Amino acid sequence: MAVIKTVTFDCRDALVAARFWAGALGSSVDEDATSERAYVEAAGWGAPNMWFARVPEPKTAKNRMHFDLRAPGTIADEVARLVALGARVQAEYPDHVVLQDPEGNEFCVE
Repeated sequence: MAVIKTVTFDCRDALVAARFWAGALGSSVDEDATSERAYVEAAGWGAPNMWFARVPEPKTAKNRMHFDLRAPGTIADEVARLVALGARVQAEYPDHVVLQDPEGNEFCVE
């Protein structure tokens, strides 16, 4: 049976994206990271690692897959923390908030 080892993101600036997700998930960016490619090791055992790779084309449509993050406290507090890291609120619902990371990738906080 396979397991997810790494989630890879195409992006304009790998270092910007990696710094956001490392901060969001309580991890750190690999010391060899550049704007071309960056690596973030999972903060918890068993979680997938994250690769970020620069690509020439921009994001043009809604993600076909996204992360749902569980807020450790209130949704509002977690959204505020993520916005301070560089996320943007896209939509708010009673039980979750849709945000975009600095590259425009959608994700939810519930």
